[in-house]
Amino acid sequence: MCRRSFPPCSVIVTQKPKTAFSNAFKVSFPLMTRVFVYGTLKRGQPNHYRMFDSTNGKAEFLATALTTQRYPLVIATKYNIPFLLNLPGQGQRVHGEIYEVDERMLKFLDDFESVPSMYQRTLVELEVEEGGEELPAGSTTQVFVYSTTSYQPDWPSRQSFQSYDAHGDHGLPYVYREARD
Repeated sequence: MCRRSFPPCSVIVTQKPKTAFSNAFKVSFPLMTRVFVYGTLKRGQPNHYRMFDSTNGKAEFLATALTTQRYPLVIATKYNIPFLLNLPGQGQRVHGEIYEVDERMLKFLDDFESVPSMYQRTLVELEVEEGGEELPAGSTTQVFVYSTTSYQPDWPSRQSFQSYDAHGDHGLPYVYREARD
């Protein structure tokens, strides 16, 4: 029973749908996650094809961006792998690409990047260089990046790069996984 008050009260009656048809229009969207790639997964680099192999999941290119903070991006190990050291404030602002990936691609990337033993997936703030309507140039956003806190003592003193290119003039050719011992 409803007492008179201001504003007037009401009685809410909930009913089950009379037909199953009302549930037919439920739409679920896969969870999408944004990641920043700065090394061999970028366009034009040796592992970029993995981002678009449908057996790994779905990835959509969104924008190019720079880290808002400086980080050391070094090339290390006998395989000349690019590593982003999780040492904010050191190194340079790092250039890379933002992708939106589904859960399956995220799991693939975690495995590919050997999370958590080699890399850790952490949040990084980026400044968008070239983007679209969703991520316009000059805007900032936070996305996941694969960086590492596990490295050799001399790595922070190595040459730091703003942008990685496997075929760059650094003279350190990337060794493909298939060619490693």
